[in-house]
Amino acid sequence: MKLCRVGAPGAEIPAAIDAQGAIRSLAALVPDLGPEWLAPERLAALAAIDLARLPLVDPSVRIGVPVAGIRQFIGIALNYRKHAEESGQPLPSEPIVFTKAITSLSGPNDGIVMPPGSEHSDWEIELGIVIGTTARSVARESALRHVAGYCLANDVSERHWQNFRNGQWNKGKSFDSFGPIGPWLVTADEIPDPQALAMELSLNGERMQASNTSDMIFSVAELVSYVSQFMTLLPGDVIVSGTPGGVGMGLKPPRYLRQGDVLRLSMDGLGTQTQHVTMAGR
Repeated sequence: MKLCRVGAPGAEIPAAIDAQGAIRSLAALVPDLGPEWLAPERLAALAAIDLARLPLVDPSVRIGVPVAGIRQFIGIALNYRKHAEESGQPLPSEPIVFTKAITSLSGPNDGIVMPPGSEHSDWEIELGIVIGTTARSVARESALRHVAGYCLANDVSERHWQNFRNGQWNKGKSFDSFGPIGPWLVTADEIPDPQALAMELSLNGERMQASNTSDMIFSVAELVSYVSQFMTLLPGDVIVSGTPGGVGMGLKPPRYLRQGDVLRLSMDGLGTQTQHVTMAGR
């Protein structure tokens, strides 16, 4: 099942994608796709709906963040071998965890607005993991039971703020618009193996990243289990699980986003994103 939220920012309604790829409104049945609707029994009830009987939504409508009321937005660094290599870093012995402000969340096709004067804004295609039930100190073997589904994500990063402003990565990760996710929350039953998803990101039509989640150092199950050891994961929380090689910082010479650039991201089963880049104040 593919769930989404559509409409103007702050006025999104819940929706689902039918078998023909059309958007169907769930607004008459569900107040919003908040954390409480990610519980297994709620998702089962949504899956039982005959979408063909629900109103069609204009396909040109804006697509928003697929889950309302996200409370924690967690990132994982250096979780792909080639990205660690291009960054000049050793492979981590355990996951490197940081946070992104929830105010950085945006729809999959919303614009990326670089902070004033930015010369080091960068792209990072990632698999997003959406928690469905509270996870606290869970074992790796049972970790995936706590996952409601997956989404495509772009962990946009301002490298100067990330690397040269006293070492706190969340500074470079948390600007408004730096967390596009979606277009859909794809429920876990449609992604039987999250470690077998091909992904690709292009900049102005030029392919920059192409990889597969099989290159992850730490699997989805390992990440959920690990993070749950030191913080309680709540329904609706999103973990973006690391990016493969091919980010702008790793190129020789480095290449960063500029006003007018267009990013396009895609991942098996999780849809596509298209983002136009602007500079704040312009």
